[in-house]
Amino acid sequence: MEANDTIPEVPAVAPAAPARPRPRGRTALLIAAAALLGISGGTAVGYGIQAERAPTPLPALSQKVLAYPAKALPADKVPAPLPASQDRQVRTDGDLRKLLIDRPAGWSENKDADWLDDGWVSVGDLAREFTSDDTTYEYFLESDIRRIAAAAWKKGAHGEAEIRLVQFSSGADTRAADFAEGQRSYMSGAERGAGNEGDAVKGSGEGRYYVYGVDREPGYLPFYRARAVMHRGDIMIEVNLYDTRPISKKDIRTLAERQLERV
Repeated sequence: MEANDTIPEVPAVAPAAPARPRPRGRTALLIAAAALLGISGGTAVGYGIQAERAPTPLPALSQKVLAYPAKALPADKVPAPLPASQDRQVRTDGDLRKLLIDRPAGWSENKDADWLDDGWVSVGDLAREFTSDDTTYEYFLESDIRRIAAAAWKKGAHGEAEIRLVQFSSGADTRAADFAEGQRSYMSGAERGAGNEGDAVKGSGEGRYYVYGVDREPGYLPFYRARAVMHRGDIMIEVNLYDTRPISKKDIRTLAERQLERV
């Protein structure tokens, strides 16, 4: 088509009219009436047959045999309660400080640990180790944290050890597991050296211990650190070692396994 050609006009087309519905005649009405009568009649006959049948008995709702004795056991056959040494709830509901392991040989009490008050740590003091604002403190309160028992020791000129038992309220076992998992996730991150996934603590399930490389700053002695994080029941267990000399895996693993066994 040349540039000067004109486009021919297209005649307008009217929209198609809607189809006219087909009128219903007498035949259609008779068919519809017959169908309705058939349905009604069939329903009536069905109800009549069902009414003449004998009722089907329902299954018994109660069990034939009780799952518990019908009578109380005689006094001489009642099982004795677990001793406190085997009943974990008795131990964890008592003085939590008694679940801390004894101070190893060669270590002494760290009297400079001002965050300790007769073996207890306040929720606020623990929260301030993570952040200076109130976010961690609020997290602990919302997580139903119950109490914190701890111990702090010294060895030689610069060796230090800290153990904390962070207990959550009864029925909140998952909170201890979540708190431990969050700490393990942090410890294996870039803040402490990427790729340090730690080693498993025997018998702890997900518990792990970590030994980190030296931290050097001009004008300061080298700084070494090892940490173990695990949980058992409603208690999150944390073990820390600090020194100016290298810390072996055996040192942190031994303390972690002993503390886990004690809890």
